[in-house]
Amino acid sequence: MTDQAVDAYDPLASVGGAADRPQPRIRLAAPVMGDEEMDAVREVLASGILTNGPATRRFEAAMAQRHGTEFAVAMANGTVGLAAMYLAAGIGPGDEVIVPSLTFIGTATAVCHVGATPVFADILPDTFTLDPSDVVRRITDRTRAIVPVHYAGQAADLASLRRIADDAGVALLEDAAQAHGATYRDRPVGSWGDSAMFSFTPTKNITTGEGAVITTDDEKTAHDLRLLRNHGMSKQYHHEILGYNWRITEMQAAIGAVQLGRLDGILATKRANAVVLDDLLAKVPGAVSPVAAEDRDHPYLFYTVLVPADRREDVAAALDDARIEHRRYFPPIHRQPIFSHMDDPVLPVTEDVFSRAVSVPFHSKLSHADLADIAAAIAAGLS
Repeated sequence: MTDQAVDAYDPLASVGGAADRPQPRIRLAAPVMGDEEMDAVREVLASGILTNGPATRRFEAAMAQRHGTEFAVAMANGTVGLAAMYLAAGIGPGDEVIVPSLTFIGTATAVCHVGATPVFADILPDTFTLDPSDVVRRITDRTRAIVPVHYAGQAADLASLRRIADDAGVALLEDAAQAHGATYRDRPVGSWGDSAMFSFTPTKNITTGEGAVITTDDEKTAHDLRLLRNHGMSKQYHHEILGYNWRITEMQAAIGAVQLGRLDGILATKRANAVVLDDLLAKVPGAVSPVAAEDRDHPYLFYTVLVPADRREDVAAALDDARIEHRRYFPPIHRQPIFSHMDDPVLPVTEDVFSRAVSVPFHSKLSHADLADIAAAIAAGLS
């Protein structure tokens, strides 16, 4: 391959915008890393065990304890974690899985990866999570699972969705990719569904670079997940099922265990900062801060502000001028080209929220001055 061919395609550049654009002054994400993570990686490297070893088991045990489940199984990344969770639930060709459209595309494409069909349901206008009443309308005799996504980490209405799933005889599988440490009615997210997937990409509150963990109380599910991630092997060169190489590395797992110890401090900082930014934006006409439901602990993975749809681009331009990074979490999946062959599901709340949404930086390293700058830029876009 020539240098010219290499330079011709850079998918990250298409995500990040023009290469000549000034670098943001306030970034969307800023992982909290220190000497503890470096020491943990050095310890793994010195051990000579780089995959499927004691660091992975420690990380899994810590995740299970933190989220109140019997088992936790680590995976290479969130997308394969979702696929493994779907496979372990027996989902495959001919089946339907109900998902929201306002989420990262992996929630739905992992359904396709196992041969099933995603069915898009609408969201609630306050928490941006699955609308239980719309979920009921979309259940058919082919439905095998309901997959709530905890938007920005705030739990979906898990009690209602659990009841709906049980009544329909289908699985409740949580996409908890954004929800480390969140609770719903004083019970950890990740313990309400038949299983749940947590992701650890760098935009998350805690990160291993890549990686995921699936939590469950079901012993067979945990067993099947371990087989799926390691070529279907129950013992060396004894392959019981069709499996994959979906293992996390020991280095990632070691980092994850350290990161998990940082989680409470990160969440406390972000919740305090949410109060500050909420107060600042309360003075900005046209800006609507995220809703934090009373029966849930919101981990504020990101902070999505709603503004009038006809002013959204003005707000985006003002943030650009202030060199404050921002995104639209998330472009509705049902409008993506790969799903253009499907019937239009008609999701008015999803469409409305996306037309007004702007997600601003909200990592735990932000100062009060940074928060004031973010609010000022939003105000400038709406003035």
